Amino acid sequence: MSREIIFLNPVLKETIWGGSRLSEFGYNLPGEHVGECWAVSAHPNGDCTISSGTYAGMHLSQLWTEHNELFGNAHGSRFPLLTKIIDADADLSIQVHPDDTYAQTHENGSLGKTECWYILDAEPGTMIVIGHNAKNHEEVKQMIEQKRWKEFIREIPVQKGDFFLIEPGTVHAIKGGTLLLETQQNSDITYRVYDYDRLNNGKPRELHVKQSIDVVKAPFIKTEPPKDLKKTVNSNMHELVSCPFFSVWTLDVEENAEIKQDQKFMIVSVVEGSGNVDGMMVEKGKHFIIPAGYGKVVFRGNMQLVVSSI
Repeated sequence: MSREIIFLNPVLKETIWGGSRLSEFGYNLPGEHVGECWAVSAHPNGDCTISSGTYAGMHLSQLWTEHNELFGNAHGSRFPLLTKIIDADADLSIQVHPDDTYAQTHENGSLGKTECWYILDAEPGTMIVIGHNAKNHEEVKQMIEQKRWKEFIREIPVQKGDFFLIEPGTVHAIKGGTLLLETQQNSDITYRVYDYDRLNNGKPRELHVKQSIDVVKAPFIKTEPPKDLKKTVNSNMHELVSCPFFSVWTLDVEENAEIKQDQKFMIVSVVEGSGNVDGMMVEKGKHFIIPAGYGKVVFRGNMQLVVSSI
């Protein structure tokens, strides 16, 4: 099996709420409001190309189809995950995602969207929207239709190092002053519940009120991650979450760290520092895939990595 690590070229996206902090990751920003880096993506709305090596120039979607052995012959017609870095300079819309069943029925066979957030930075006093305060689904409908937003929305403080799993049906929003890494299903389906009555090119952005009411789960059940996130899995790797769609870990490298690549594949994002992986230089903002059957991986340097797999 290949011992070649697959490096990718990210896709950068301008957004109404984006800022300029993605330049801190070494990216050349295409504008003043760049909110998203689609770092490892095979979605039609942002399909990363391979930056070097045997598969240079190929899109990740093509690699998945033509060389599925690199991904442990994992099932599925499309690459299953999407890794993003998000820079929220202003508040994102209040939104909710559908599950696979709803998306397949109502969104041309799309996957649903389970996602998770690892907070890379947050300005002091920043809040984040996770959940709602309605007692049941009928009250969800009433509060949304009557625009009782302050009463409806549940906000909590957020700080660097926090982690959140956002399951389908969860009302959520990233607010201005937040920088995070997102791991999600390979889907671009988002239902906007409320967008603060903002105008984009002179017009309000589209809302998806009916779909939102359809999919919001009520009542909201708070599921905070366990406080002992330092569950050691693989030497220095610490598990953040394991759910039916993905597992995510952090890996702190202090001088050196060694792991075993025993998953179908591993997505690795360098979110702090610099060093090398099996002798290849990497730094903050680099993203790569360690393919199936790779075996032992040696990291050297001082850096923090976020690792995911299916």
